[in-house]
Amino acid sequence: MTTTKSAPRDGGERASTAPDGSTPPATRRLDSPLLLILLLITAVMFQDPVRGVLAAPVMQSWMTVFVAVLVQALPFLVLGVLLSAAIAVFVPPSFFARALPRHPVLAVPVAGAAGAVLPGCECASVPVAGALVRRGVTPAAALAFLLSAPAINPIVLTATAVAFPSNPEMVLARFAASLLVACAMGWLWHRLGRADWLRPPARASYEGQGKGAAFWGSVRHDVVHAGGFLVVGAMAAATLKAVVPAHWLGAAAGHPVLSVLVLAALAVLLSLCSEADAFVAASLTQFSLTARLTFLVVGPMIDLKLFAMQAGTFGRAFALRFAPATFALAVLVSALTGTVLL
Repeated sequence: MTTTKSAPRDGGERASTAPDGSTPPATRRLDSPLLLILLLITAVMFQDPVRGVLAAPVMQSWMTVFVAVLVQALPFLVLGVLLSAAIAVFVPPSFFARALPRHPVLAVPVAGAAGAVLPGCECASVPVAGALVRRGVTPAAALAFLLSAPAINPIVLTATAVAFPSNPEMVLARFAASLLVACAMGWLWHRLGRADWLRPPARASYEGQGKGAAFWGSVRHDVVHAGGFLVVGAMAAATLKAVVPAHWLGAAAGHPVLSVLVLAALAVLLSLCSEADAFVAASLTQFSLTARLTFLVVGPMIDLKLFAMQAGTFGRAFALRFAPATFALAVLVSALTGTVLL
């Protein structure tokens, strides 16, 4: 005698059963739209306490710095993403083999000098350097480009000249110190760097797509990826800026060595755009020119938002090694350069 199995009453597939014959409870997944709705509902329910917190002077200072960092950096991040996508889609790998010397030791200064042609800040150089590595450029040369481009391009040097009209030697000092640090870090990576420290994030394959679709797919990927780390870095910079007392700077300005270290640390914490940092440095008149040069050399090479973006682009193992070495070398070279030229 055969028995017929009744179909599910909802007309869909039969629910899976556990080994004991019972039907397991349905799993619910917290997706992004649902999470956004929950956050909005929570904000509406607690809007009065939230308004009180945001009205505090510390929070107003935090929001000002956070928004300022994002507004300064986002246009250049988008520029860098567009350049990165263009390199990934339209530039064949053979171009870099012809443009750069074959030996990494010679490719580093060429790539460092090429940073002068990128009219953007450090947020643009990170995705471009990542694209160069993915296109087969030796990492030492790509990293030299990453460090030099935000500090020696024409816009930054022009802004420095305008900010220091009475000290034109500051432009030469910034150019020389920044290029020297970029090349030295490239050579240092070639000598001591390891391939397993440099891990660019996995990317979707655009094989078989048209160049237009591949270009915009790469743009969307890099904007979401790098933009998230930019927000994290901006939040960290705003937090530290809001809690560090301003009178500490005045106490440190009178000590030659301490003033250099303090402005180097301040450059990391403030996370300014390299096209605007010269005007901030010019306003720090209580500090020596050498200390202010350190501020201008360190900031475009390593700050909080840059550390977050470098970790997201090349991996945390890379950032934890590359950032401290860059900071130490930038402080040393800028101090020596300032002593000689300023």
